[in-house]
Amino acid sequence: MQLDFAARELTVKLVYYGPALSGKTTNLQALHAAMDPSSTGRLMTLETKDDRTLFFDLLPLTFRGQGELAVRIKVFTVPGQVIHASTRRLAVQGADGVAFVADSQISETQNNADSFMDLKHNLKANGITLKQIPLIIQFNKRDLGNIRSDEEIANLAAQGREPVYLAVATRSEGIVESFIGLLHLTWSALEAEHCLSKKFGFDGKAFLGDVAKKLGDGRSVDELLATCVGGALDVLSPEASP
Repeated sequence: MQLDFAARELTVKLVYYGPALSGKTTNLQALHAAMDPSSTGRLMTLETKDDRTLFFDLLPLTFRGQGELAVRIKVFTVPGQVIHASTRRLAVQGADGVAFVADSQISETQNNADSFMDLKHNLKANGITLKQIPLIIQFNKRDLGNIRSDEEIANLAAQGREPVYLAVATRSEGIVESFIGLLHLTWSALEAEHCLSKKFGFDGKAFLGDVAKKLGDGRSVDELLATCVGGALDVLSPEASP
């Protein structure tokens, strides 16, 4: 988190992490496409030579709440390929929250697990543990065959505290829900640590509702949060593996 008291602007960094081709880039592209053009900047990408996954996407979203505080949200993806380990380590530096995008296909179980351990390792390299950072898990590609069943994922979610969401990123299904879930956890953690509502009179829940509306979703924040299939929405996440 970066807080500019003079400009009364808070910058929050969110990172989408996961194995190669799990749908991280598609998540950001869908969010960018859904966002009110007045609230988003240009989606910047840098392609790799060896895969269609991008090095990173930067999605700056700026909102002004009911209080005198502007919130800028920067959303990144990280490359999933093994050779880009240093890029991933750099991308999670200073992250306020992480969305882990897992591939629902059973054949990708080991890749999901390896990537989750890679996340844990790179957070540790930056002096952070999984228990210390807001984290949600999104199981993407629910439209494909040979995937983990809803029941299996629900049982898995019950074993941890991370909110778990289901998605089909190519259809923009579950994208807003996952993002609002991540932003809710992140904002709750920042509020607990920095008392932003008291210092700036900023209404966090109203802010989340405004973000959802600018993403074209008319549901309430509570309705969006309730779409998770397991996990806790009121505490930071303990260690768990998808």
